[in-house]
Formats: sequence, C-alpha cells, structure tokens
Amino acid sequence: MDYEQFAGEKCHELMRIQEEFKEKFGIDHYEHWTYDAELELLRLYNDDNDQLYLKYTPVGTFSLKSETWMWSWFNEHSIEPSKDNVLAVKDFGIEKDYSKLIDGTFPADEYDCWEFAAIAFDILDGMGLYRVATEKLHIYMLIIGIVSENSSDVIKFNQKKVECKSHGLSRAAFVCQHLDLEHPKGFEEAFETYKGMDLDEGDDFAAWCNECEKVRIQHDGWNEKSEEFAKIKLICEECYFELKKFNSTV
Repeated sequence: MDYEQFAGEKCHELMRIQEEFKEKFGIDHYEHWTYDAELELLRLYNDDNDQLYLKYTPVGTFSLKSETWMWSWFNEHSIEPSKDNVLAVKDFGIEKDYSKLIDGTFPADEYDCWEFAAIAFDILDGMGLYRVATEKLHIYMLIIGIVSENSSDVIKFNQKKVECKSHGLSRAAFVCQHLDLEHPKGFEEAFETYKGMDLDEGDDFAAWCNECEKVRIQHDGWNEKSEEFAKIKLICEECYFELKKFNSTV
C-alpha cells in the first residue's frame, strides 16, 4: 500500500473515533485552553467549575507562516518528556519507506497534518486528538488520558498559574500600570510572543507602553527610576494578549 492510500485510510478511521471522543467528553463545549509542556497536561475550560484536564503526547506542529510540518521528536525547543515516543512513527516510516514519516520537518498543508496525527494515533494508541491553534502554530496533541482534578499533576499545574477574575487559572504575565483596554498606548515586549507559546526557563510574558519605553531608554534600561514609572503588575496570559491586540494598534 502506498503512503497516500495508507494515510487516507487512517484519516477515515480517525474521523469516526474522533467524533466519539469529542461527544463522550464534550470537547467542543470548552471555549478556552491552556497547557503545560513539562507536565504534558492540557486544560480545556470555560471557568474554574467547568473544566477538563487531559494528558497528552505531542505529535507535531504546523507553522502557519512557513507552511511546514515538524515532528515533535525533531523539535529542539519542545520540552515534553514523551516526544521521543513519536519516534515509533519514524521507525514505521523507515520500514514502509514513507518519507513524510521519516523527515523531521518539511513543507505541508493542514490536510497533511491531520494525516500525520491520524497515523500517530494509530501507531501510538490514544483516546483522541486535540489541535491547539495559536497565532503562528497549530499544535497537534495525542490525548492519552483524562486526569483527575485532585491528581498531583493538576496540583502542580495550578501552582504555576495565577488566578484571574475574568479567565480563571492561566500563566502569569507582567505589564506596566498604563496598559489598559480604554486607549491604545503602544505595546513593547521583552521578546516577540504569541498565545500558547512555550517559554524558556526564566522567561515571562512582559510588556510596557510607549511612554515606559521612552523612560526606560532615558535611564539606560530597567532600574529603580524606570521601574517606579512603569509600576509593573501581575496579570494572566489571557489578559496579556487582550492588551497586546488592543494596544498594538498605535
């Protein structure tokens, strides 16, 4: 069987299983998501009383900018412990001489990505698939289990998060006192960000307005005076990207 036939067959099999998975656990019911790569834990939620925790294995990512696929085992920036499990897909590709399962990254389209996810699902075995859609990436996750809210992983997950009145638990972010959703004031960042991105250890989402940037430059960076003007405050990741979208119009 050639690759196209094999991939098409696995996609059709996945469609049936995926519908059952989504219906059983109400996957489409949840409006928001967040995940912890180190714990390999995905949280789907509407609020703190309406949520679902899922254990996952990373399959791969699709870059919307370059239109390329990257298998998780090839991604040096991925910190998920189980990403090397996906090498079983590569081994299968070598056995069958399916190049798309062997190469680490290459041009692809979104239909290709679902084929890769379906093949990974078949080889690695799981409950279903979930695609996290960010501004720059689509992240394909093989769901391997439902996790209790009382589990040690969920406790660790929540300890890393901040409580937001609007969005519930989410990753921490830091912004100056001037940024709001009333009048755009510019949006300067410590580094380029997008929602859901993995952060290196020691990095945080951090931003400030145009006036803060002027003061920061006047004082040769962040110091007692520039920090006093900025009065950096703690917010959640969801709030951070709402502020980014609104204030970046300047």
